[in-house]
Amino acid sequence: MSDPISDLLTRIRNGGRALLPVIVLPHSRIKEGVAKILKSEGYVSEVAVEGDVKKKIKIHLKYEGKKSVIEGLKRVSKPGLRKYVGATEIPRVRGGLGVAIVSTSEGLLTDAQARKKNLGGELLCHIW
Repeated sequence: MSDPISDLLTRIRNGGRALLPVIVLPHSRIKEGVAKILKSEGYVSEVAVEGDVKKKIKIHLKYEGKKSVIEGLKRVSKPGLRKYVGATEIPRVRGGLGVAIVSTSEGLLTDAQARKKNLGGELLCHIW
């Protein structure tokens, strides 16, 4: 797999459209970090890491009736074209209603956290 973050976003998007309660995917630290940000921002209800040797991430999706809480996901920085931004250049997603995830020197942060700490980095994805 050349792009694990894109795989994570696609699985979440497909799971939401199929109204799946839980999605399970192979573990990596970056996927776990993105999933934990999604939980802290209220887009998913629970994130769990299971297994010892072959770890898996279980993400419990959230719904409002028959509609997913996550309206859209977009990968910004791709393996073929990386996108780096400074602290002042971090975009506001949907006028502040969405979240941009930024990989900084202090780890994965939301756009608001990165602006507050005055940190730039690789702009991974937008979620709204």
